[in-house]
Amino acid sequence: MDQERIRNFSIIAHIDHGKSTLADRILELTNTVTGREMRAQVLDSMELERERGITIKAQAVRVTWKGHELNLIDTPGHVDFTYEVSRALQACEGAVLVVDAAQGVEAQTVANAYLAIENDLELLPLANKIDLPQADAEGAASELAGLVGDTPDHVLKVSAKTGAGVEAVLDAIVERIPPPSGDPDAPARALVFDSSYDQYRGVVAFVRVVDGRFHAREHILAMAQGTRFETEEVGFFSPTMKAADTLDAGEVGYIITGLKDVAKLRVGDTLTTQARPASEPLPGYKDVKPMVFAALFPTDSDEYPQLRDALERLRLNDASLSYEPETSQALGFGFRCGFLGLLHMEIVRERLEREFDLDLLVTAPTVAYSVTTPAGDVVEVHNPAEMPPERERVDEPYVRASIVVPKDGVGQVMELCTDRRGRFDHMEYPSPERVLLVYELPLAEIVFDFYDQLKSRTSGYAGFDYDFAGFREGELVRLDVLVGGEPVDALSLVLHRDEAYARGRALVDRLREEIPRQMFDVPVQAAIGSRVIARETIKAKRKDVLAKCYGGDITRKRKLLERQKAGKRRMKQVGAVEVPQEAFLAVLNLNDTKR
Repeated sequence: MDQERIRNFSIIAHIDHGKSTLADRILELTNTVTGREMRAQVLDSMELERERGITIKAQAVRVTWKGHELNLIDTPGHVDFTYEVSRALQACEGAVLVVDAAQGVEAQTVANAYLAIENDLELLPLANKIDLPQADAEGAASELAGLVGDTPDHVLKVSAKTGAGVEAVLDAIVERIPPPSGDPDAPARALVFDSSYDQYRGVVAFVRVVDGRFHAREHILAMAQGTRFETEEVGFFSPTMKAADTLDAGEVGYIITGLKDVAKLRVGDTLTTQARPASEPLPGYKDVKPMVFAALFPTDSDEYPQLRDALERLRLNDASLSYEPETSQALGFGFRCGFLGLLHMEIVRERLEREFDLDLLVTAPTVAYSVTTPAGDVVEVHNPAEMPPERERVDEPYVRASIVVPKDGVGQVMELCTDRRGRFDHMEYPSPERVLLVYELPLAEIVFDFYDQLKSRTSGYAGFDYDFAGFREGELVRLDVLVGGEPVDALSLVLHRDEAYARGRALVDRLREEIPRQMFDVPVQAAIGSRVIARETIKAKRKDVLAKCYGGDITRKRKLLERQKAGKRRMKQVGAVEVPQEAFLAVLNLNDTKR
């Protein structure tokens, strides 16, 4: 199709502001999906997305409106999936910025708007949910206009649920979003913005064609990896995959590569033809920096190869996931994985268990620390067990957190941030009823339950977004857990010195309940270096050896008790304590006494 009639756009918004519902109405209105096929959140095809009611993966679909081809990419709203949004935006010329008229501009709305502006996209502001009784369409329009530097008249007012105003959105996309500017006669170039794996057809690359044209049965070169292959099929999403003869400059679609080795094609690579290759690749994507680290171990050590293959395939579909092999004395072979946040970690674990039928054990999440040794070397530590014993200083990652909260909840949120060692930056009033608080917080303090606490203290009305703000020096210590005198590396933690006693005490208490009794006493200790700060003892199972002694000399009873004690001592020397999975999971579920 002529490029002048193509429009590529994303729908971006804060979580639960109606992106996927707006996409449903667009599919319905353009007759892309029949009434029989229609269902709520039709683009959320993953089982996990439908269960949780959130978008996890960006989804592309092509629709036709008044002679124009519109390529829509529906994106996630949660802060953990910002990388998905940034990749989708690089495949577009415009973005529809959706705001809930009842809630107004939220933290993630601001973050997504800035992402779109950084990519030089045309922003189309839209106030959604105007059918709600508590909706303030005019207030939301003026907030949006202030955010994107436009007038409130240009803000579209719609109800994605009822369909009111959606036709005007499609007309505005055609009128206000510019067409692609690629050269159809230049050597073919396409950006791989996502991919998936089909066990029968190999790697499927989701591409935005920038220049030239791609055909089926054509020899292709991936410029960054140097991989060569022959395309099996090209096509577009409508919303299922539909084969086409060609993919032209400016279009969004897919290329089935037939590659069985998932490492041979990466998201961000540039595809070109071998017959007429392009001289230089497209810019691609910035490498994403993981924020949270945790180790994944198969409960059955024989499933290690399956876990490795599953992670390779999942990384194809989730470019923000990173992993490297790891060995634990307690848990055997596994992988230390890097995630963008705690929700991302949870989603990856569930996808591995459901899609690849694995049974996994996940260690306590940690963040990356920058450790300076006495020799002056700087080491980045992802695993608490690898923290050098001799340290000059330890720097921990901080984030710049933006929290949008109703004015009644400001005090409680400030108290929460202060408890989590937050440093107040500034406060703004985007509207008379809502306050934007900006804090610098240690990432380790928001990893566990900060978001849950924030929501519960504000009755669910607070919005939260964060950006990495660099490393700051902290008074951090490594807390080791010893069971029967042996350190359990999988349970080690790095935390602030002020929290060490409370966390160590809670941890040994929980482990005493979770670890089954042995035939000998088992000490459970929490220690900082060589200093034990908390201890509990799991008492031995005891047989009543005096049951048959009725009266008689006391020395006979003593002899039996001494013999039992000697036996317990011998068992303690040779006995091994098996720590059950529940004990490892207990670390995640600890309720810190301070909190």
